[in-house]
Amino acid sequence: MIDIPFDITSLHRAYGNGMHISEIISECYRRIEEAADPGIFLQLIDPDMAQEDAKKLGTFNPITKPLWGIPFAVKDNIDVGDMPTTAACPAYDYKADADAFVVAQLRKAGAILVGKTNLDQFATGLVGIRSPYPPPKNAVDPKIVPGGSSSGSSVAVARGLVSFSLGTDTAGSGRVPAALNNIVGLKPTLGALSASGVVPACRTLDTISIFALTVEDAYRAFQVASVYDPRDAYSRELPVNDLQEVPPAFRVGVPTRETREFFGDAIQSASFDDALVSIGALGGDIVEIDFTPFYDVANMLYEGAWVAERFTVIANLLQENPEALHPVTRAIINKANDLSAADAFLGMYRLQELKRIVAPLIESVDMFCVPSIPTFYSLADLEEDPIGPNARLGTYTNFVNLLDLCGIAVPVAARTDGRPGSVTLLAKAGKDSLVASLAALLHYRSEVRLGATDWPLLLPPEIKSVTSENEICLAAVGAHMSGLPLNGELVSLGGRFLKKAKTAPNYRLYSLAGGPPFRPGLMREKTGNMIDLEIWAIPARKFGEFLRGIPSPLGIGSVLLSDGTTVNGFICEPAGLEGATDITKYGGWRNFLHAD
Repeated sequence: MIDIPFDITSLHRAYGNGMHISEIISECYRRIEEAADPGIFLQLIDPDMAQEDAKKLGTFNPITKPLWGIPFAVKDNIDVGDMPTTAACPAYDYKADADAFVVAQLRKAGAILVGKTNLDQFATGLVGIRSPYPPPKNAVDPKIVPGGSSSGSSVAVARGLVSFSLGTDTAGSGRVPAALNNIVGLKPTLGALSASGVVPACRTLDTISIFALTVEDAYRAFQVASVYDPRDAYSRELPVNDLQEVPPAFRVGVPTRETREFFGDAIQSASFDDALVSIGALGGDIVEIDFTPFYDVANMLYEGAWVAERFTVIANLLQENPEALHPVTRAIINKANDLSAADAFLGMYRLQELKRIVAPLIESVDMFCVPSIPTFYSLADLEEDPIGPNARLGTYTNFVNLLDLCGIAVPVAARTDGRPGSVTLLAKAGKDSLVASLAALLHYRSEVRLGATDWPLLLPPEIKSVTSENEICLAAVGAHMSGLPLNGELVSLGGRFLKKAKTAPNYRLYSLAGGPPFRPGLMREKTGNMIDLEIWAIPARKFGEFLRGIPSPLGIGSVLLSDGTTVNGFICEPAGLEGATDITKYGGWRNFLHAD
């Protein structure tokens, strides 16, 4: 027995200190055996084969192989070469010719696959017990449902059997099980992870998801796996930046109290309030929004077009051997028999109308925060009602993929009754690093144990304030800074906050005359002060578009920072200082605005 946490940082530290990879692989299988839960894994890689894969990695090298020696598992609707894929339906079983694209990327990066996990059959469900196999036991409380459809993947991580795992997410299957098992569930932007080699639920809405003990681990696996796949018609070329500094000020949309739904669970409501206080302490401005249109979108997921889409996957099986399906799964998907092509188009039209309604709400904030689940349900609850609790678990998840949002479920402080607390951060497609970065801070502040283990989260998130080769740095000095009126211009261009900074000590800041009411002007002079700035990264292809909108007497030039480096930034022409007020003494535009 090796008493070591299975997060990536701990394992790589152990490897660096001389731990042999064979010891970790053996410990992984020992933990699986000790767990004694036949519902977690449907298939295990032969231990000798896993050890052979480990030997092929050679000398420990986390630079070229960032997942070197890290054990992981995959949901059994994702292909692994020379292994059966069942989607939790024995009659559907087929032997995969090759690894799914994402699995191949992870193995190439040094991760060691140990097995395939249980799921709600054909990824249809959020409870984790709609399987012909024994359901996995919730890692935190075996009386509670484990959450689906990625039940086995989440429990395997929560119990510390593997470092991370792959699930899939259509309606919340990468987030609900995470919340129920006190772990992180990363649901990326649609198309960021290839679907090649994945049995779809709804192909237009599906994504592979990632479960991990920490945000950093989930995000590291995401970065490795996020490779454009030309064979997948839904794959998108998206930048996957490192975890970033959270802006000093940002707007977070939350449901109004009138549109929050906890189904009578006052403890869950209080837990959500506490999480919002934590977000506020990190600089978040909480903005209450009527969530009714989001719920209207959510209600569409199990109507016309998308039920029919699920039907396309198993139409032949339903016709030839309907008894092979779990009764609840069969009942849900059989609804497609009563739908026409016209119904599907009507559903798509309605969704487009709702997207138009929701769009300005999405644009009005930097991200959303919602409860990951509205309440908890027990196995006994599901015996009484196999449909209702499942539907209610999707209250805050069903609309997300229909609206092309990215998201991450993250543990927060435990509820007052000891059950795990969890919130989900959501943002527009491509903002994965922003929501993950805030999630990492929330997780660290929560001071909870990792999953169902006794392992603490010891280290704050590692932040790299660097630009990619396709970005240009910009120093914002005034209303373009986070939380101020013009910041949306940077965000709408795909800009992302890098860090706070200061100019060299020979700059002066002015409040320029004329409109808008307050305009800053930064000038480099012989004497002055250090002036607060924010450094933002702007996509290079969008930088020219931004420059066109800068009014005279302002412009973009080189700004010398306090550390001796230079960066592009806002400067003012000398002619623009006529009638201006010198506000250098405040040390920055934000301080000036807040001065009495």
